[in-house]
Amino acid sequence: MPGRPGPADRESPRLPRLTSTDIADRIEDLYGAPLADLKAHAQDQPAGMLSALLGMHEGFALAERSIDVHRDHLARLIHPERQIGPHEVSHLLDGARRLAEAVAVRDVQAKSVAAVLQSLARVPAPTAPSPPVAAPPLPAPTPAHSR
Repeated sequence: MPGRPGPADRESPRLPRLTSTDIADRIEDLYGAPLADLKAHAQDQPAGMLSALLGMHEGFALAERSIDVHRDHLARLIHPERQIGPHEVSHLLDGARRLAEAVAVRDVQAKSVAAVLQSLARVPAPTAPSPPVAAPPLPAPTPAHSR
């Protein structure tokens, strides 16, 4: 209804805008090594959290590149000196649809990887070896009762 704010008018809560560079930096901080080294290391290991994070990073980076490609394509199509005829309209609609899909994929990837990264923390390395824990004392032997 005109004049009445609806659900689309309210600002949705958003996470801080993450980039694939931010994600790569966070992964490097968690594992204490450059991303290239982590990728090489993960190839020789069974699937685990590192390989999952690297896969999420790759998916996120791919979505970012896809957004750039589709945005640039649309910018060329709507260049001010270019005529937009019936044939171009279908290309504009297709480009807008593809851009929206890429943004949706990026947003889902961002939400997922942000949640995972928030749940992880780097465990500090011990500064000095801890002394061995002593075993609990054994109970003293009791004499056996005779009948």
